Amino acid sequence: MVAEVQPSELRARIAAGEAVFVLDVREPEEVAAQAFPGAHHIPLADLGDRTGELPLEGAIVVVCHAGVRSAVAAEALTRAGWPSASLAGGIAAWAGEEQPG
Repeated sequence: MVAEVQPSELRARIAAGEAVFVLDVREPEEVAAQAFPGAHHIPLADLGDRTGELPLEGAIVVVCHAGVRSAVAAEALTRAGWPSASLAGGIAAWAGEEQPG
């Protein structure tokens, strides 16, 4: 089973200054329509060829629209040696969660 991070937990980790590598695996047109703040973009189909762009240490949280592709990517990355988690509910949940302030 893939580890999941709730949107509120990811927000708290980022706010606390934790070094979290957010990996957006959506297609370019999806990213253009709604970017995820601070995310590194590698489409899911390209991920296997672009692992050299991933950090060697630290947390990786994978995001997509609803959490399906990010779960696939997080599982594959974890198996390959990059401990990763998927953002529960994806960007849809992140955007739908009430923002503080």
